[in-house]
Amino acid sequence: MLKVFLVEDEIIIREGIKNNINWEEEGLQFVGEASDGELAYPMIQNLKPDILITDIKMPFMDGLELSRLVKNELPESKIIILSGYNEFEYAKEAIKIGVTEYLLKPISSVKLLQAVKEVADKILEERKQIERLESFKAQLLEHKQNDRQKLFNDLVYKEVAMSEILSRAGMLEMDLLAQCYCIVLFKITGKEIGLTAYSPDAVEVTEYLINLYHEEEMIYVFERGVDGYALLMKGDSEQSVKRLMGRFKEDFIKKIEQYPSIEFFGGVGKCVQRLRELPESFDEANKAFSHRYMGRTNEIVSFDDVGEINLFHDMTLDLTNLDSEKLDRKILLNFLKSGSIHEIKHFLQDYFLGFGQNNLNSLLFRQYIGMDIYFGTIGFLEELGLDQTQSTIDSLDGGKAVSVFNTFESMSEYLEGLITKALIQRDTITLKKYDATIANAVSYIERNYANDEISLNAVSASVNMSPSYFSTIFAQEMGQTFIEFLTDVRMKKAKELLMCSNKKTSDIGYEVGYKDSHYFSYLFKKTQDCTPKEYRTRGRNQV
Repeated sequence: MLKVFLVEDEIIIREGIKNNINWEEEGLQFVGEASDGELAYPMIQNLKPDILITDIKMPFMDGLELSRLVKNELPESKIIILSGYNEFEYAKEAIKIGVTEYLLKPISSVKLLQAVKEVADKILEERKQIERLESFKAQLLEHKQNDRQKLFNDLVYKEVAMSEILSRAGMLEMDLLAQCYCIVLFKITGKEIGLTAYSPDAVEVTEYLINLYHEEEMIYVFERGVDGYALLMKGDSEQSVKRLMGRFKEDFIKKIEQYPSIEFFGGVGKCVQRLRELPESFDEANKAFSHRYMGRTNEIVSFDDVGEINLFHDMTLDLTNLDSEKLDRKILLNFLKSGSIHEIKHFLQDYFLGFGQNNLNSLLFRQYIGMDIYFGTIGFLEELGLDQTQSTIDSLDGGKAVSVFNTFESMSEYLEGLITKALIQRDTITLKKYDATIANAVSYIERNYANDEISLNAVSASVNMSPSYFSTIFAQEMGQTFIEFLTDVRMKKAKELLMCSNKKTSDIGYEVGYKDSHYFSYLFKKTQDCTPKEYRTRGRNQV
């Protein structure tokens, strides 16, 4: 109910207004009254009424002065002034303040109620417009996030013309021009529930990460599905980017300390001077990011902290330089469970680092490490329900093992291929495992597509899965992103209504989940290559 507050110094008039109108029956709540503006103002600050009815001529503080204070404190509140003065200057001042209605006394309860209800209708309509605008912004944001993800993939994986990149970035309201760039890869998960389950805290922290420094436009955040997020930092020099990185670490860690149930990890790439060099920064960030599989959490690791393997020809084992923790098979299993194919190379490089440079040049040691990874991978697939007859991984007999592990390079190549096959089979099994989950999500979307508040977070929560993991699984299973699927469902229903009803385009848009008719028309034309009106005309002309 909308709240109404009354200020009137004449008690008979005040009691008459309060008691002669059945406020609740009219959908209104009478929350308070006062005899002058000075008494009323602190009460208004506390009660925050939607509608203020005030006399203009009162002792201590008149209605105009009270209206100024209220409009400054509560700009959304509507004010109705009651005045016994039919003078232009009063009305002019009231308009200047932002008063909604200026009514002359004496006024009947019927006319006052009519004015109050008209003001109430204005308030409700304004709120609906705000809801439509917020819904429009949310829907537009989801489409933009999808386009941003594609843009990032092209920046780091493909050679795309600079003019095309800048044009696409401009359409996404992103200014990519700078003197220096750096990529940071980031992941946030729930400590106990892991990667797949839905965590409200993880969602809240992720939203904070996305909006951090949004206004400054010095950090752009890109979603990467199950792989977390990529941050593109930019500045006018390497020093300015490093300062931004330091500030980001400080702000983010301060925030995440409020959520003991959350874990995070970040990998920082090197600074580069050109957009076309971003793949180099991305590659270095991936190297640092792969350290999360080594049991490290709640860190942001720079590529500078990650060493590289330099091969020597000294075949002597040096067990004093051996990091025994790296021999823990849990590290491998951790990667097999949650790693992605494009991370395999960096994971293996980081995995080998702890074994010592000289040890990796020993054939005996390479055979030991290689066979351990081989049997660990076979065991992982068996846990998934695949025996060797179902696996795409070839048997590694003794003679083949000698050939495969003869050099460090041949070992690395073999193990990279081995783990690639394992992850492909893992993903195939995972998709089958989540068939029912995706079916439930699709059913939820088809039942709720008309709700303008439906979102990736809402759907993923309905199937108890983290938004990032759900987004990846859904795209793999359905062959399109969540927002693309939702749009297709809505457009299919919209086309049906255009052909089978005489409803207005704006009403159809509202019925399929778009409160903003302009956005509906824009999206319809973008996806169907014609306006809703053209679609309706074209279809009926063919009949």
